[in-house]
Amino acid sequence: MSKVIVLFCLMVALSHHIHAQHSPKDYLDAHNEARAAVGVGPLVWNEKVAKYAQAYANVRSKDCAMKHSDGPYGENLAAGSWKVSAKEAVKMWVDEKPLYDVQTGLCVGGGMDCRHYTQVVWRNSRSVGCAHVSCPTGWTFVTCNYDPPGNYVGQRPY
Repeated sequence: MSKVIVLFCLMVALSHHIHAQHSPKDYLDAHNEARAAVGVGPLVWNEKVAKYAQAYANVRSKDCAMKHSDGPYGENLAAGSWKVSAKEAVKMWVDEKPLYDVQTGLCVGGGMDCRHYTQVVWRNSRSVGCAHVSCPTGWTFVTCNYDPPGNYVGQRPY
């Protein structure tokens, strides 16, 4: 009997650890750390936006294709061949920071290689909702959506 209780407790602890890597707090902490670094106010979790993100992640769960939803929100996508955590997904986007030229307000070289980062720190975005799914390929697909959206041509993120 005690082995069953220990096994049950271990399973509960493990499931809590796995879930905790994708909790709203995990996504918010990662986003808000990057935002605070440039003096932008924190995001809050938005259940409506999170439901939108989950619905789209469910669509992508069949193939993990890096295609945007073209919905009403700002959007960042991430995927990996491992179980990508909330912190890792946001880090992928924030790691584009060196590609953002603060002087010009553009991505270095005029491309779009910093637009995931600029969406994370977009000053007018107030809320975020994120979701993740596993794909049959073993990959993890993560999407975060932002309300209001950012990355408007001619505007700076902060």
